[in-house]
Amino acid sequence: MVMQLASGMSVSRKFKQLSRWALSCAVGGTLVCASFAVSATVAPSDSAAASDAVVASDTAAPKTSRHHRRTSATAHGGVRARHVVSVRRTTTVTRTTTRIAEVPSQSVGYAAGLHSTEDPLFLRSGAALVLDQDTKEVLYSKNPEAVLPIASLSKLMTALVISEAHQPLDEELTITTDDIDTEKNTRSRLKPGTALSRGVMLHLALMASENRAANALGRNYPGGLPAFVAAMNAKAKALGMNDTHYVEPTGLSSENKSSARDLAVLVNAAHQVPLLREYSTTPSLDVELGRRQVQFHTTDRLVANPTWDIGLQKTGFINEAGQCLVMQAQMAGRKLIMVLLDSAGKYSRIADAERIRKWVTANHGATQTPAPTTRTAEASS
Repeated sequence: MVMQLASGMSVSRKFKQLSRWALSCAVGGTLVCASFAVSATVAPSDSAAASDAVVASDTAAPKTSRHHRRTSATAHGGVRARHVVSVRRTTTVTRTTTRIAEVPSQSVGYAAGLHSTEDPLFLRSGAALVLDQDTKEVLYSKNPEAVLPIASLSKLMTALVISEAHQPLDEELTITTDDIDTEKNTRSRLKPGTALSRGVMLHLALMASENRAANALGRNYPGGLPAFVAAMNAKAKALGMNDTHYVEPTGLSSENKSSARDLAVLVNAAHQVPLLREYSTTPSLDVELGRRQVQFHTTDRLVANPTWDIGLQKTGFINEAGQCLVMQAQMAGRKLIMVLLDSAGKYSRIADAERIRKWVTANHGATQTPAPTTRTAEASS
């Protein structure tokens, strides 16, 4: 009896709900009808899926503003408004610029303040000298008497002494452990036991600035290295190079010192020897080292530049000396000797040489009246 009563009441309740649903469809329209239908037929476990379906249909519709309303059905058939806020993500990219300060040079000239000397050409060399080889007329100078370490420019005097010793160029010399650099620990492709002729050793010392070759040349001089260094200093004195002093043949020691004025004298003397002109201006040289064919290259990139007419050159570098370059070259219809010492920066000596050539061409051609420029500052020797 009770079960029948309950069943009747349930049927009655469902009938009333269907009646209300039918009335709503007639009066309220399709949206409310659909809402009641969903509430009457969807199981509680599927309510999330139904809600997602409504959301999908809303998001597919055109958006007229950032804030819009979405409708969803309630259990009682009413329309509930849900406020949806769209969020825009903004990514901020921060760029950080780091400036690396220029590291001060460790050179003697930099410490002496040579780079602060007034310089109309804005050279990065602490000392410079440009003179006419024939007339000895000074076209440009900057601290020409400053006594500074000269690095591998020393090899130019090494080559001059060897050429005047008249030792056989075809005599075979052997690299030994005595030729290994223990001061700067530089590397070399000439291993101990390598045997080459004196001529090839001299060629490599001038062209490729080979330290072991230069030391081997001095070691095989009559009387050995002490006699060779004495001969270097004697030759410097004979040439009137009073600011110059050598302690070894390679230039690895910072005690090998000279001035731009003295080095101009050395360049002029070395230029008189055809062999030194040839060896110093060779772009490259193939050398047989055991079973290998090894190619050595010049240390002066201007040698391979067809716009330069270089008769003799030598480069040099150690930290104490900075970048150095000496040369004899023809430009603007004149034979000039150029000396650049204590240049700051890996390629600065090349840039300074180019700057000087441009200035000489514009102001000191063979048909022009020269106007010497001189800037001088003192430096301790």
